[in-house]
Amino acid sequence: MGIRSDLDANFDFEIVDEFLDHYSMMVESMEVMILDLTKPNNYERSVNELFRVFHNIKSASGYLQIIPMSRLASFVEDELEALRKTTPPISEETTNWLLDISDMFATWQDDLKLDNKLSKIRYSLLKIPDLEK
Repeated sequence: MGIRSDLDANFDFEIVDEFLDHYSMMVESMEVMILDLTKPNNYERSVNELFRVFHNIKSASGYLQIIPMSRLASFVEDELEALRKTTPPISEETTNWLLDISDMFATWQDDLKLDNKLSKIRYSLLKIPDLEK
């Protein structure tokens, strides 16, 4: 039994379905917003939007008791809060880290679709990049 089966067994179908729809939209938009962080004209809007995306994922996955997803979203949310206080553009290391984070959430999206067990978080994602350029 995979993650989707667990959710369906423990929560109302409509709640799970709504989460999956919103999660899919958020994951699909992450990469563009991350790349926009490298553009000074788009930085403020993108960092705030990314913060909102990870906050929403943290809240929804916490409610649905998807603990690894909630914890990683919270971790990223904290780093985005720090990025809100820096001047653009972000470092290449930070951009690559965020793209790797986005890939992890995309992997989890596949896990949900295929009803697999949730993939383990890669240790390298837990190493905070140097936020200064």
